[in-house]
Amino acid sequence: MEHKPAMSIVPITFDECEPWLLKKHYARRMCPISYAFGAYISGKMVGVVTYGTPPSSTLLKGVCGEEWKDKVLELNRLCCDNSKNMASWLVGQSLRLLPKPSIVVSFADAGQGHVGYVYQATNFVYTGMSSKFIDPKVRGLEHQHHATYANGKTFEQLRQEFGDRLYFVERSRKHRYVYFCGSKAQRSLMRQALRYEVQAYPKGTSRRYDAGGEVESQGILWTD
Repeated sequence: MEHKPAMSIVPITFDECEPWLLKKHYARRMCPISYAFGAYISGKMVGVVTYGTPPSSTLLKGVCGEEWKDKVLELNRLCCDNSKNMASWLVGQSLRLLPKPSIVVSFADAGQGHVGYVYQATNFVYTGMSSKFIDPKVRGLEHQHHATYANGKTFEQLRQEFGDRLYFVERSRKHRYVYFCGSKAQRSLMRQALRYEVQAYPKGTSRRYDAGGEVESQGILWTD
């Protein structure tokens, strides 16, 4: 009888997930991380998923209101080897390891060709597209998220600080998914508090790619 390789998911450190996020994820930068998990097959890491507090106070309050804002996490990086099935397994298993109750929000970037099939496979609810925004950028600081240098500042304050280095780009719209972690009663309360309209899952072609960096394992990557 053929034996399948042993699969497991465990908490990992910031240093352990860093190579995957910098070399394999399309964003090529780190993000705020509260919880990180690695997927292993026969002791070899084949993927990572990370969760952190969203930098947007509007999002924190906007999902389920003021009462639940401290329970909101964002699934902010997902990167794994080989297949969609591996990605959905990694997400599904990691959700079980998060503190309860938690409200998990994740975005599939339409500008990167992502639809969010991983979240559909793991029973997230779909709440439509993100709003249209323009983001401030600073020449020479493109590697940083705009919240790093723009948090709480008006566009005029940024112009005074950075002068001609400041420019603006239209943010690509993203599919927004929400998942509730907790007991049956907790999930019911959070679902009732949800401020976004639940919509039918979107469809379309989802893009896969290999970002080309060297990490523990290689091959076609599934990212969101």
